[in-house]
Amino acid sequence: MRSILFILSFFICTIFPFFLSAQDSAAVQWNVSGKKMGSNVYQLQFTGKIKEGKFLYLFAKDGAGLDSISILFPDSAIMKNGLLQSISGGKTYADPVFDLQPVTVAEGEVKFSQQITINGAVPAILKGTILYATGAKEEFLPAQEAPFEVALEGGVSQAARIKINSIDLNNTASNCGDEGTEGKSLWGIFLLGLIGGFIALLTPCVFPLIPLTVSFFTKRSGSRAKGIRNASIYGFFIFIIYILLSLPFHLLDQTDPEILNNISTNVWLNIIFFVIFVVFAISFFGYFEIALPGNIANKTDSKASVGSTLGIFFMALTLAIVSFSCTGPILGSLLAGALTKDGGAIQLSFGMGGFGLGLALPFALFAMFPNWLQSLPKSGGWLNTVKVVLGFLELAMAVKFLSNADLVKQWHLLPREVFIGIWVVIGVLLVAYLLGFIKFPHDDKKIKIGGVRWTFIALFAAATIYLIPGVTNTKWANLKLISGFPPPLCYSVYQHPVNCETSLEPLRDYEEALALAKQQNKPLLIDFTGWACVNCRRMEENVWTNPEVLDLMKNKFVVVSLYVDERKVLPSAQQQTFTTKNGTIKQIITVGDKWATFQSENFNAVAQPQYAIIGLDETALTKTKGYTPGAAEFKLWLECGLEAFAKKAK
Repeated sequence: MRSILFILSFFICTIFPFFLSAQDSAAVQWNVSGKKMGSNVYQLQFTGKIKEGKFLYLFAKDGAGLDSISILFPDSAIMKNGLLQSISGGKTYADPVFDLQPVTVAEGEVKFSQQITINGAVPAILKGTILYATGAKEEFLPAQEAPFEVALEGGVSQAARIKINSIDLNNTASNCGDEGTEGKSLWGIFLLGLIGGFIALLTPCVFPLIPLTVSFFTKRSGSRAKGIRNASIYGFFIFIIYILLSLPFHLLDQTDPEILNNISTNVWLNIIFFVIFVVFAISFFGYFEIALPGNIANKTDSKASVGSTLGIFFMALTLAIVSFSCTGPILGSLLAGALTKDGGAIQLSFGMGGFGLGLALPFALFAMFPNWLQSLPKSGGWLNTVKVVLGFLELAMAVKFLSNADLVKQWHLLPREVFIGIWVVIGVLLVAYLLGFIKFPHDDKKIKIGGVRWTFIALFAAATIYLIPGVTNTKWANLKLISGFPPPLCYSVYQHPVNCETSLEPLRDYEEALALAKQQNKPLLIDFTGWACVNCRRMEENVWTNPEVLDLMKNKFVVVSLYVDERKVLPSAQQQTFTTKNGTIKQIITVGDKWATFQSENFNAVAQPQYAIIGLDETALTKTKGYTPGAAEFKLWLECGLEAFAKKAK
């Protein structure tokens, strides 16, 4: 378990799946055509041009681990009538990769067909994927994907409108709304990162290094001024190293502004985060140690003596590597949390920068004031206690990631009361540990409960007691202090949750809501939201329920909630290939794809919640509004939109 490289590589491949599909994309060039055979029945003809020196696997007779070539469709309404038919170009081959077992391969060119039946509307353009494997002598490249599109005779397109040209946020009827407020959230994330860095200092991997490192600089530098300079450079390099870790995400953000939101709401990635955080928690409990391979630290440490400034840089890099087993889980929590927030990669950089500064600042300060070292508590069992407490908090975070996946897929595995119940159990176990009733491998045999420990016992006990009403179906179950973190009030084990009845039922489709707004002569209030959006739930549970806000939303507007992380696949006739305003080609396959693109194209944002007020002529009546925890402020914005609507109607 010492090597984290496998986990990281698996994590990267999950975030960037195109790495796998692009490993040998030129091996086969595909051409697909369709022929109508009857009512909703089509014959698809596939022709593959195989690169010279390569071959395409068709069937395996006894080849263990080798799947036959297959055709996949994103829409379950498309039924395959039997297996692939009329394959030409195949031959038997004793493959050395599979111990000379006979497999069927094709070289040069291959042709085959697949008959399908489409239940429901026939799309004008059918989308699908060819899943195949290629090889060359002793080379084997499995699970390659080739997406394809084919026109179908008699098909119709029911694709929704994405870009509404009349919506112009630079030319709104009123200027009320949000404008230039991103900086507050950036500095808020920076502060959270700073706190995370300070917490990391109190772990057994980092805390003992403070006096050792400061003493090293003050003694080796020859003079106090030079020692302060070198220690300051050391701290600066720690700060820069953590900033550099966020740079790859900026490249992703430039490629597709929605990609970080897609990553944060990806079902399987959230499940992987759940597993990783459980592993981190068990590691913090002391059952094993997670660390980067020792040769990386050794090679980095060997360069620490190279030159003055360069050597200091490698010392900083060595600290980042050897402290990974303690800082990794804390940093992972920060990284995963930042990906779900407004601002994308830039917020991640601010968070990582805050973490690096929190970790680096003490080294510079203690070098400037070495007498402060005498006031530091000695290393001991309390450091392991901090680590174990962090382990319990990691478990609580793990449950949140599993809940995100559950909400997006609507599995109902973790309804609100089950989620809160698990947190209550974690809280009870944490308090029992601090009281000494539970022991872990590296704990002291005898513990002394002093003032600080009693303070944390009281704090965690109070938090656990506060959570208990959350498992009941009473008016006290609405835990406003943690609003947004548990599943929504309506995502419940109870048939009629007491706090769920708001009498406001937003529509889920823009065109339907627009038609109703025109019929009722009301402005349209668009709510861009997501199943895994914490701040969206806070708005719905704390702001929408305000009597004055609820009255306006229910009686003066037509409200539509558009879920950008809804993974329900659109019917084939509604799927489309869309070219964004920056020229990117995007496949609109799921409901979430449609609404996420609708938001980014028309409202220049990819964060949720975002609210917009639209007139009957589909023009923006106000600037948009983001997360607004104050009901009074949100009410004023709604009233401003109503005034703008009334003025345009005159």
